[in-house]
Amino acid sequence: MQDAALRLKSLAEQLLGTPLPVRVRAWDGSEAGPPGAPTLVVRNRRALRRLLWKPGELGLARGWAAGDLDVDGDLFEALGLIAGLIWERDEDARGVWDALRDPEARTAVRGLIKVAGPFLPPPPPREEMRRQGRLHLHTKRSDKRAVSHHYDVGNDFYELVLGPSMVYSCAYWESPESSLEDAQRDKLELVARKFGLGPGQRLLDVGCGWGSMAIHAAREHGVSVVGITLSGEQAAHARKRIAEEGLTDRIEIRVQDYRDVVDGPFDAISSIGMAEHVGSARYLEYAKSLHALLKPGGRLLNHQIARRPQADESSYAVDEFIDAYVFPDGELQPVGTTVGLLEQAGFEVRDLESIREHYALTLRRWVANLEAGWPAAVKLTSPGRARVWRLYMAASALSFERNRIGVNQILAVKTPESGASEMPLRARTWG
Repeated sequence: MQDAALRLKSLAEQLLGTPLPVRVRAWDGSEAGPPGAPTLVVRNRRALRRLLWKPGELGLARGWAAGDLDVDGDLFEALGLIAGLIWERDEDARGVWDALRDPEARTAVRGLIKVAGPFLPPPPPREEMRRQGRLHLHTKRSDKRAVSHHYDVGNDFYELVLGPSMVYSCAYWESPESSLEDAQRDKLELVARKFGLGPGQRLLDVGCGWGSMAIHAAREHGVSVVGITLSGEQAAHARKRIAEEGLTDRIEIRVQDYRDVVDGPFDAISSIGMAEHVGSARYLEYAKSLHALLKPGGRLLNHQIARRPQADESSYAVDEFIDAYVFPDGELQPVGTTVGLLEQAGFEVRDLESIREHYALTLRRWVANLEAGWPAAVKLTSPGRARVWRLYMAASALSFERNRIGVNQILAVKTPESGASEMPLRARTWG
């Protein structure tokens, strides 16, 4: 087919009912669309079949991971231009056969089917996690499998993306010009100050990652730390770092589920970027487990991504791309829901700090690191995995910038029956 790009552009606009804000480059080398705009590259007809069989984010994600789709130009700009076509339309995305029953879309869909060639669904890329069904959601076994899918992709790959700090959560920026390392150090110190950590105290770090919070708390504040993770690769790397720091007498790293920790009480519990994996059905159990592990007056710092509430919460569905390729079985909930569940578990919530803009800055730095080390990233994982991480981090940065999602640090206390919380009268001395 000659001039396939013009044909694709015309059919897509007919189907969507709006002009495409990006250029299109097809497999025959033809281009169509606004001059100077980022270009959506459709490398082959298989990309169309993926989109026809799975309209919306999952079809796009499969095409992207497989290399059937690409962007020539600034990825952030391209995602910003097509955000409305993805995020705002995805709830109403229809299967091919539903679209064929719509008179306004029938002609366009038939045209795309003709262009796409043999109408068979391509197999998903190997980077997509195979589902086990909702009956197995958030068991200890399924949580370990989901965590392994995301985190056991190579410590060297994560170091390339995250930098030497090996902190995989929102940094805390003094200014956009600060270094990523300084911003991550400031985040760890912010958490330590909210706890009021000091020698002789005992900290549980739930979802300890590669050990950064544990190391900071032990080295800078003299506390003893138990760090738990479900990732064997994370645990091995954390133990190596701890040995190099000479902190093996203060820090213990375990491959352990939070539901299996029984050696409380702790003075403080940090849960930084972990609670998103818990799931709404298990969240109260999670909160009660942590509450039981704290001593009276002990503090919990829950650092967690939140989504915006919906008018009809019963219609909320997980993001198909994130669920299949990034954080399997992860669930976001509004911050008000989280606060309510923590209170229901017995906590007194004392402080909530929104740091949404900080995560956008963090993600843009991670994307820059990945792009700068692209050949090495591909070699360390796979071309598909590297493409998935680049897309998810760039799209997430835009989501934080546009207030589609946020991130909050919630400081909660296991207040004794006497009511003495042991919080300072002016608690926000941490800045």
